[in-house]
Amino acid sequence: MMLPQQKKESYLVPFISLVLLFFFVGFLTTANGQFQGPLKSAFLSGAGNLKNTLATLISFSWFIAYPLTGRLGSLWVNKLGYKRTLLIGLLVLILGLGIFWFSSWYTVQFPNSVLQFSTSSLIPIGYFIFLLGSFVTGTAATILQVVINPYLTVCDVKGTQPVQRMNIGGSSNSIGTVVAPFFVTGIVFAGLTMEEVQVGQLQTPFIGLIVVLLILTLIFTRLPLPDIEGARSAEGKKPERSIWTFRHFTLGVIAIFFYLGVEVCVGANITLYALELEKTEKVFSFFGLNFLSLFGVNFSIPSLMATLYWTGMLIGRLVSSSLNKISPARQLSFCATLGIILVSLAMIINEPWLLVAIGLFHSVMWGAIFTLSVDKLGKYTNIASGTFMVGVLGGAIMPLLQGAMADALNGAWRWTWIIVLVGEIYVLYYGLSGYKVKIKDKIE
Repeated sequence: MMLPQQKKESYLVPFISLVLLFFFVGFLTTANGQFQGPLKSAFLSGAGNLKNTLATLISFSWFIAYPLTGRLGSLWVNKLGYKRTLLIGLLVLILGLGIFWFSSWYTVQFPNSVLQFSTSSLIPIGYFIFLLGSFVTGTAATILQVVINPYLTVCDVKGTQPVQRMNIGGSSNSIGTVVAPFFVTGIVFAGLTMEEVQVGQLQTPFIGLIVVLLILTLIFTRLPLPDIEGARSAEGKKPERSIWTFRHFTLGVIAIFFYLGVEVCVGANITLYALELEKTEKVFSFFGLNFLSLFGVNFSIPSLMATLYWTGMLIGRLVSSSLNKISPARQLSFCATLGIILVSLAMIINEPWLLVAIGLFHSVMWGAIFTLSVDKLGKYTNIASGTFMVGVLGGAIMPLLQGAMADALNGAWRWTWIIVLVGEIYVLYYGLSGYKVKIKDKIE
């Protein structure tokens, strides 16, 4: 039997490995959302007045995978262990990237293959293949996070607490989200304007990503990823109680629903909001400061806004990673309060740059909510991790509702941010009260 100190040392390499893997999860999640703007032009030019709704289906297809497959991921962890489940997740991810490639190839080869919903709505079959790719890659991200999240929380690395480890992983995740918008606009679509985007440009970058993921999978077959005692149920043993009977966990799932919803609404839909305001050039200025003079007229302001939002997430997570004396509940409450203020002001004065600033305060929410939700769950931790993914449904539903609301308002996005405001308010409630663990729910 290993001594406690030996266990601490043995988790360092797996910890670093999973932190690096978190980069790819963040990169692909954000890249998927950033395809909304370009593909709205390339795929959906004939979609009539359904363009915003159909564009947001790209994010919906990704995040709907979380509640549908999260439980499966936790069952695999219980049966197969952390490492084998992680490798399955990587293989599913490669499959999803292959479907993305195929959607581009199919559209180029069969340009007349479309579905007609009305005289004014023609949707390429390749668009629906792309939605399938979003779902499959979302499934892979779900499986990987079922491994990563509880592992970072429970593995004992000297000098850290769980919320710090989650935020270190989140920082790596954020680096991926910062890189993703420029990958989509600068590499996949080569800096073209939305009107110049072509679906065929997807093929080469996705082949490159597939090769990178194949190499990464081979590397992970060689890396150690030991199981953590007490963090998953014994195989074949039925839990004594339902995970939903833990109040702080159930409220945490609701909190993650709203958090993921507001994160994706801002991170993905801000580009659509910016494209709307770009027509009046309002998006180029912030309280009179002309961004055209700073970046040049050919700079992609929508991609800049998305990048700055995700950069704020990165900065916030780096700061939070060093805060080992401030509880996750206090961090969560403080950030949700500032989120409420910024969203309210953004709607009142119709200023999208205020939404960009919210990234700084969204940064700690995932790690804080997850840490508080699984607190004192003991052997239920792994079951909770898989079930927790049900809450990620918010990342599918809320952006889609916002897109539908924008279409209902004739393409105007300003007041659709009320959806984000509601989410911020609930997250504040969880940070103030909902996270508290009842005595009967403590499993040591």
